[in-house]
Amino acid sequence: MLSRRALSRVPKSLLVRLNSSAAPPAKTPAQEARLASSNPPQAPNFVGTWTTSQAPRPAPGSSPRFEQAIMETQPAPPSAMQMIAEEPIRLVEGRKAVCDGGSGPLGHPKIFINLDQPGPRACGYCGIRFQQDPAHHHHH
Repeated sequence: MLSRRALSRVPKSLLVRLNSSAAPPAKTPAQEARLASSNPPQAPNFVGTWTTSQAPRPAPGSSPRFEQAIMETQPAPPSAMQMIAEEPIRLVEGRKAVCDGGSGPLGHPKIFINLDQPGPRACGYCGIRFQQDPAHHHHH
């Protein structure tokens, strides 16, 4: 705490700034409830803002991205999982499949997939499924 003598030497403009940076007044329970019901929580462990300069978190769907958007008329492309499920299983004659995800920079690192177990095996990068061709006979 500053003594009265030291306080008398401090410029008044600084005192106004010091007093304005004090903690904001406590909110009543009714204000807290209204704040909690109108906006989503500011953080997982805090309901409202914790400083006077902080803007409250906007409500869901209130950003410009969602203005005047009729959701029924928006395009609904299939999900990546659905697109991969529609991709046919690629039959391979050997015991291992090689996948690089496509040609050039659009692909992924080349991996080798072991096909000794029965059934299709998916690439860990792109999800394309490979299976050993049942008509292929092992030559020892």
